[in-house]
Amino acid sequence: MEVKRYLEDAERYVERNDPVQASEKLYKAAEEALKILAKHFSLPEYREAEDRGRWTSTLLFSAVRKLSENVNPQIANWWHAAWFLHVEGFHEGRLSIEEVKFRVKFIEELVKFAEE
Repeated sequence: MEVKRYLEDAERYVERNDPVQASEKLYKAAEEALKILAKHFSLPEYREAEDRGRWTSTLLFSAVRKLSENVNPQIANWWHAAWFLHVEGFHEGRLSIEEVKFRVKFIEELVKFAEE
């Protein structure tokens, strides 16, 4: 499963003290988990992404909102942590490894939820 690979990669980057790459791998794990949930719950966002051949941020955020409202309210919090890692950790490179480590548990919870 691709999600597990991203988590394993993130763990290696954390061990190497590389917050930028760890942030991106954690985000990718969360993104893949979200896509699994969108497919499982037959969200229109999933079908639209399939038709387009790609996911957009707009589709991801819409899926998060619907899943949070109808499946589990924690999904929004887990996604927020992932998005924060993506923007502040990967794109901006502003997070220390400690800040990244703190958020690992949120991504793991989202992945675990998607796997169940």
